[in-house]
Amino acid sequence: MLSRRLFVKSTALLGCSAAAHPLFSNMAFADAPGDNRLVVIILRGAMDGLDVFQPYGDNNLRKLRQKLSLGPDQGALDLDGYFALHPDLGGLMPLWRAGELAFAPAVSTPYRDKRSHFDGQDMLEAGTGTDLDLIQQRDGWLNRLLQNMPGVRSETAYSVGLEDMKILDGPAPAKSWAPQTRFNLSAQGQRLLEHVWHEDPLFRSAGQQAIDIVESGIGTVTKEDGKEKGGPTRDVRALARFSADRLNGATRIATFSISGWDSHANQARVIGRALNRLSDAILTLRDGLGQNWQRTTVLAMTEFGRTVRENGSGGTDHGTGGAMLMAGGAIRGARVYGKWPGISEQDLYSDRDLMPTQDIRAYAAWALRDLFDMPRDVLERSVFPHLDMGENPGFLA
Repeated sequence: MLSRRLFVKSTALLGCSAAAHPLFSNMAFADAPGDNRLVVIILRGAMDGLDVFQPYGDNNLRKLRQKLSLGPDQGALDLDGYFALHPDLGGLMPLWRAGELAFAPAVSTPYRDKRSHFDGQDMLEAGTGTDLDLIQQRDGWLNRLLQNMPGVRSETAYSVGLEDMKILDGPAPAKSWAPQTRFNLSAQGQRLLEHVWHEDPLFRSAGQQAIDIVESGIGTVTKEDGKEKGGPTRDVRALARFSADRLNGATRIATFSISGWDSHANQARVIGRALNRLSDAILTLRDGLGQNWQRTTVLAMTEFGRTVRENGSGGTDHGTGGAMLMAGGAIRGARVYGKWPGISEQDLYSDRDLMPTQDIRAYAAWALRDLFDMPRDVLERSVFPHLDMGENPGFLA
């Protein structure tokens, strides 16, 4: 039985932050004009871009890392003679060969030096340029996009998961749903519940949203025989499958998160599990979208990178410059975008981190500009305050 106290408590939990916790995922959706589709995947926990896209052609890599990121001779998959793909993303190699996978190394938000997951994720999802902006700007860049996009139906935006996504916070309305929640109610029971909550505005609104979302058909990933699929990537495949279903309809923008990237120790094991989830999410999107995959851009973004040097626990600590993954039939793939700064001692940021050479917000902004014809001044002033988009990197086909 769903009690009022439990329901309100569960709704309140959507506002809690889980930072790098591996069990939490969430999702948001919005309708928009046109046929182009955008999926933003937030990688919570600070993905080590140097391990995912390994610059094995830089001779300094083996000096700084004895166990991690050692290139094709250690099982990684060569991309271009300089960078190699982590073997746990091997399932994405067909996308690379088809020109549907690319990446940008040495990217970051303007967040510097404090290296807090919570603050870094807030700045990534808020899309702000300074700590002061983050304090003053309480909404997320996706919500500001909805407010500035003509023809968008923001009442159809969703936040799905066990925590709130700041990227969707703001005046544009959104609905919330927690995965694996069961809300079975007969028609008579629904009428009774509506009568009970009628005089309670808070519960009436939350309860009606629950009914609306359940009636919209959110479900789990299942086998053909009707049994739920198991395995560690089941939940992320469920999120990706539902995303594809929405994107095949009126939805044009979707965002969800994949956690579990905080690899202070035993990084090979930790990042391997996270990469399996990311690979399955992207491949599930591709399979579920069908022909619409050709009009889809996927951006996978993390709050910051990790230290260039591995630590004594077989892991890496919080850093600065990271990497961004792009996928989809709408991108110009099989390419490395941006400028590689190198990892020699004199090239490092604060003598420990990969030096950022590009603001990660610029890639998101150019995606919005090219996919949805958003004016540059709106993107630089309102959606991403104080951003200089620079030249178009041209990663969209």
